[in-house]
Amino acid sequence: MSIKIGSVLSCAPEAIVVAVDTLEAFEKNKEGLQIGRFLKIAQGNHDFTIATIRNIKGTNTLGADGKQIWSFQIECQAIGTLAENKTFDRGSLLLPVPTEHVFIAEKDTLDQIFSADSDHNFPLGKLSMNKTIDFLINGNRFFSKHIAVVGSTGSGKSCTVAKMLQDVVGISQHKNNNKDRQNNSHVVIFDIHDEYTAAFTLKKDEAFTLSRLDIDSLQLPYWLMNSEELESMFIESNEANSHNQVSQFKHAVVLNKEKHNPAVKEVTYDTPVYFSIAEVYNFIENLNREVIGRLPGEDKPKLADGTLVNDRRIYFDRIHDFVANSAAAATKATNGPFNGEFNRFVSRLEAKLSDKRLRFLLSSKKAGGQAHVTADFEELMKQFIGYIDKANVTIVDLSGVPFEVLSITVSLISRLIFDFCFHYSKLQHAQEKLNDIPVMLVCEEAHNYVPRDSHAAYRASRKSIERIAKEGRKYGLSLMVVSQRPSEVSETIFAQCNNFMSLRLTNDADQSYVRRLFPDNANAITEILPNLAPGECVVVGEAVLLPAVIKMPLPLPEPHSQSVNVHTEWKEQWRDVVFSKVIERWRK
Repeated sequence: MSIKIGSVLSCAPEAIVVAVDTLEAFEKNKEGLQIGRFLKIAQGNHDFTIATIRNIKGTNTLGADGKQIWSFQIECQAIGTLAENKTFDRGSLLLPVPTEHVFIAEKDTLDQIFSADSDHNFPLGKLSMNKTIDFLINGNRFFSKHIAVVGSTGSGKSCTVAKMLQDVVGISQHKNNNKDRQNNSHVVIFDIHDEYTAAFTLKKDEAFTLSRLDIDSLQLPYWLMNSEELESMFIESNEANSHNQVSQFKHAVVLNKEKHNPAVKEVTYDTPVYFSIAEVYNFIENLNREVIGRLPGEDKPKLADGTLVNDRRIYFDRIHDFVANSAAAATKATNGPFNGEFNRFVSRLEAKLSDKRLRFLLSSKKAGGQAHVTADFEELMKQFIGYIDKANVTIVDLSGVPFEVLSITVSLISRLIFDFCFHYSKLQHAQEKLNDIPVMLVCEEAHNYVPRDSHAAYRASRKSIERIAKEGRKYGLSLMVVSQRPSEVSETIFAQCNNFMSLRLTNDADQSYVRRLFPDNANAITEILPNLAPGECVVVGEAVLLPAVIKMPLPLPEPHSQSVNVHTEWKEQWRDVVFSKVIERWRK
């Protein structure tokens, strides 16, 4: 039985004002008249407008007998229509007229709004205002479209993401529910702080395989990079002769790819085939030393032993000595076009090649110790989407990746996954099918490598992730962007997100930014953002029947994201530390 609490006083698209009948009606139904709760408003037939409470105002005046007379007004926002008191339609917004009766949305109504059906079948926590009701979303619309998860530090972001992904792959209460029937989910997580390994590590007898790629196990040879990534790594764009560096580096790379891959037709700068970066270094250094013989009939590079260079491809083999620059008639020779111009370029290449921190990129080796070659491309590709050991979840631990190559590492892996999904989808389209192994890429702490400002250091990763945001959905590649500073993340990426989950946000700039991202009919609910409890979040988007505040249960196992209990630790007795172990790990 619906409880009548008042009547419509005024109505506009952005706000409906309800006058509460009496003080007694207000007092009796206080629990149902809180910010974020739902009201049912009659439309004069069998349909009801469903509205969410935004604001409550009470005024009191003195009556003739000296007693206080209270009157209450509730401002609410229409979010959809309950047709025939049975089916909820978010798209239909029939606004009620003044005098229509207003009721509290009782449990039966909430059950109808949030009930499971063939589309809304993925449970995403419980309703905060009624923790007995599962909040069900449309799984296809949620995971097929891009998702944004935002929230300040300590709001429960990592636990929320871990719980969602555990539900996808079948982990709950430290158990693998899909032990005997592994599902076809493919999740790749860029993990900046190595938080998620703990959330997907189960006991051996649970038979859950996690693929974890860190700086020691990640196989990421430099020859998989495209032109932009290579140039971002090796060339300083602000140097005066950077255009010459680019042109000769490109020339050397293409020539070297042709040398090592004679069977591959039409090799280009971007073709993912093996080339030797050490040989390219030799080529550039020889150009930097080159001297042209100017005696009659020469006009070619001339080595110290008098040999004329007819084909510069010999520059790959070793660093040569050239004849001296001379104006004398008998030994006339002049500097080559790039002689001395590449001093800084060569020293930068040399420094990168000798930097042991970059060995996972520049000295990537197979288990046997040999360098990866073109034929290994298939095995390299399998590691990123879990096909080496049938893993539903692949965690790319970026915590050990040097900052200066973080952008390139993210760019390279995300681009390879995009290209795989693109080409696999095209093969499927040729058979009139869709991609049947869709992948989700989770960008944890996204503001670290896809920032809003167009800094050159992040150009590669920003371009790759933005491309996925704009085009990935067509090819079965979806994105989950997770950040504690949404106002610092690329606007292009958030503009492509169809579903938003916002946990507590305490920063004004982030709050106002998220309000702009949310659709108009969810603006009211964003007022609660600074006051959410840990694990509580506002959910809005295409997959959701109506915006709601939900409470996410804790994932088991939990990610390693919880804060240290500083005061508790400080009250304990003094602890000694084995500094040698810390320093040993530091040096590694």
